[in-house]
Amino acid sequence: MARRATGVTLQQLSSFIEVAAEGSISAAADLLYVAQPTLSASMKELEARVGFPLLVRSSRGVTLTTEGAEFLGYARQVVEQVALLEQRYLGGPPSRRLLGVSTQHYSFAVDAFVRLVRRTEGAQYEFSLRETRTWDIIEDVRTLRSELGIIYRNDFNRAVIDKLLRECGLAFHPLFLAEPHIFVSRKNPLAARERATLADLADLPRLTFDQGANNSFYFAEEILSTLSSAREIRVSDRATIFNLMIGLDGYTISTGIISDDLDPSIVAVPLDVDERIEIGWIGHSAVPLTELAQGYLDEVRAVVSGFGVALLGEEPGSPV
Repeated sequence: MARRATGVTLQQLSSFIEVAAEGSISAAADLLYVAQPTLSASMKELEARVGFPLLVRSSRGVTLTTEGAEFLGYARQVVEQVALLEQRYLGGPPSRRLLGVSTQHYSFAVDAFVRLVRRTEGAQYEFSLRETRTWDIIEDVRTLRSELGIIYRNDFNRAVIDKLLRECGLAFHPLFLAEPHIFVSRKNPLAARERATLADLADLPRLTFDQGANNSFYFAEEILSTLSSAREIRVSDRATIFNLMIGLDGYTISTGIISDDLDPSIVAVPLDVDERIEIGWIGHSAVPLTELAQGYLDEVRAVVSGFGVALLGEEPGSPV
């Protein structure tokens, strides 16, 4: 049996992170100012040293293997910790803070992101926040384009979502349970109601977030997606959905958690249905979160707690 080579270098880890981010060895080589054959050889040597393939190569670029996605998570942590060590003890420059989050269209997720950015130490960072479709969130996290995702489950979609997550090597971690609310314009007659019923919504346009090619009921962001509606409008972003709430007296169904600072024209009214929305975060089953990602989840918990919503699962800052 051949003995596996040892001694992965920090340079190889940094190069691998760039290759994974770019999805292309040649594009990463341009960013790193090295020749493409040199970087390609370095990646093959790295795979030989760890003992398993990290990349799937094709004419369109490279993608991560399952093992490669897990390895990337650890590589990022090693490189980040070395940068912090050099900064603190060797007079190095401040490390560049990195974090990617993909989420369904929730204002609390944006509010938490704003809080995180405001309290992030150091002048240099590279963050991304993607409000996107359910399938794309799962794909973002699977490929580590984002470190974590924010999605919802309920009794209707739970089995399908959980099966897909298992197949992708991901896990769902509950954050909180929310009572369903409708979001409507402050000018909507229902805005003054203590509660709304499904009958109240019958003549109003139902606004939902488009799920693209995967526009299955199971991937809808709104509960009760199988109920028929005489007037239905699909949109792709929160700004549009809010404009349609104001201009057409439309509604959407969500968690009821909405920031007046971010969305001052919209109010949440409890919806009288026997349903609950379970909000949680998804991440790789075998990859621990970075400190920055844990900090983001702490901010999510803080935002949600501020609305009087009880939290589920892990304590703030606990390891995954």
